[in-house]
Order: sequence, then structure tokens, then C-alpha cells
Amino acid sequence: MGFFDKLKNGLGKTKESFSDKLNNVFSTFRKVDEDLLEELEEILVMSDVGMETATEIIDRLRQRVKKENIKDENEVRQAIKEIMIEILNIENASLNIDTIPSVILVVGVNGVGKTTSIGKIANNLVQNGKKVVIAAADTFRAAAVEQLEIWANRANAEIVKKPEGADPASVVYDAIKYTKEINADVLIIDTAGRLHNKKHLMDELEKINRVIDKELPDSSKESLIVLDAETGQNAIMQVKAFKETTNITGIILTKLDGTAKGGVVFGIVSENQIPIKYIGVGEQIDDMEPFNSTDFVNAIFD
Repeated sequence: MGFFDKLKNGLGKTKESFSDKLNNVFSTFRKVDEDLLEELEEILVMSDVGMETATEIIDRLRQRVKKENIKDENEVRQAIKEIMIEILNIENASLNIDTIPSVILVVGVNGVGKTTSIGKIANNLVQNGKKVVIAAADTFRAAAVEQLEIWANRANAEIVKKPEGADPASVVYDAIKYTKEINADVLIIDTAGRLHNKKHLMDELEKINRVIDKELPDSSKESLIVLDAETGQNAIMQVKAFKETTNITGIILTKLDGTAKGGVVFGIVSENQIPIKYIGVGEQIDDMEPFNSTDFVNAIFD
């Protein structure tokens, strides 16, 4: 099964939440008027797109209806699809790993699938011919290091770790040193997810970033936040909270296959203007791929 087919299957619940409601509206299609636009906006809100983003989509649709004199049901559908794709098309959407080595710093609250996401991304990179090192810098939980080591082995990636309670920045320093020694292409850094202790987390991330900037000043660097799609609108708040602690350059979205709240993707991107770089729709190691906005929207409508 290709990834687009996995995506379509994984977005089944989201498709039911959105596309089926859309079909119900169009089953009694009258004309493209303000009543129809209000119904469409309500569907978007109910599909976890979020009030602010739903309003933006319908405002854009209203402008296109007027400008293009849209009267046909299929034209309305196509216009909504194009607007949703436009919202997801943020600059710098592709992963920036142009240097050897490049760095991917991964953040996110505990429980969102951070460890498995790192393993899957490492596997994706290894499958594309990259040599990958993983730094187990979430030393707050011993289980986090153990789980990460299992995923690193599955992905055929190297791992650098220290005992529980070690200074995370020292793990990163050792991992950078090892990355240079073996001439690895990408260093992926796991971090703690203690958002409830924001001051401690901020200090920790700042220290890690200083080590990276000092030891790899010319390297490409991504700071990716892992979000669980099942948390819906709460995911948007997590992005805003982590933006206060580090410069987020992209989003990894997990667990889309288990939720009807996939519409939150649009709110996350629109409200934060941060691109989604990876998307996960399953439990297997190859169930994560670089995000494609057109494929995503087509999978919802298809």
C-alpha cells in the first residue's frame, strides 16, 4: 500500500467528520448564498478546523464566489479544496538538511508520540541514504532513553545516551562529537517534554541550543514540535507555548489515523504560520512521510 492510500485510510474518521457533512449540505443544494456559506463555516468549526481559520476559509470562498461568479456545487467544492491547500502551503515546508551534518531538534509534551516519531523520521532518512545519529537528551525519564534505543535500532541509526538524570546538554555535546567522528549526515535530538515546568524546560532548551550553535555554527537546523492530532484544538495551544521556549520551524503531526480531529491541521498552520513537515498515519516504522498539502486535502475530499 502506497503512502497516499495509507493517508486516505488513516484520515477515514476525519473524512467522515468533514466530507460527509459537506455531502449532506450539497444533497439539498439550492444556490450559493450567505446561508450556504454559513452552513459550510459551521461544518468547518465542527470538524476542528477552529473558528478563526474557518472564518478565514469562508471569507476567501466568499470573495471567490463573487469574483468568479461561482454557482455550481462542484465549483464550490473545488474552491474550498484550493483554499485549504493554500492555507497549508507555508514557505520552508521541506526539511532543511542541506549541510553535513544537519541538526533536527525535536520538542513536544510527553505522550504525543515524540519517541516513535524520532524513530520513524530516522528510518525515513536512513531509507533515503542518510547516516543518522540520535541524541537521547530526555534524561528525565529512563524509559524515554530505553524506548528511543529500541527505535534507533529498528531504524539502523546510531544513538548517544547517558544515565538517567545526566545533563541533557552534555548528551548533545557528546552526540555532536560522535556525529562529526563518523561523518553522519543528520543528528536528531530528543528533548524532555515537561511543559508544566516551563522555566526549567526553557533553561534546558536554551542550554542545548547554545551547545549546537557553538559546536555546529554553520549547520542546517530544524526545531520540530510533535503534536498529537487527537488533542484537537489543544495542539494549537501547545505550539504557542513551545514557541515561547524555542524557535519552532516545523510540525510533526501524529496519530491522525485514530481521530476525527484531523481538521485541526488547518488551524495549527494558519494560526501559527508554521509548516507541517512530517505526518504520521499508523504504528509501523514506515508510517511517517514528509507532509504534502495537496495529498492531505485530496485524501479528506476523496
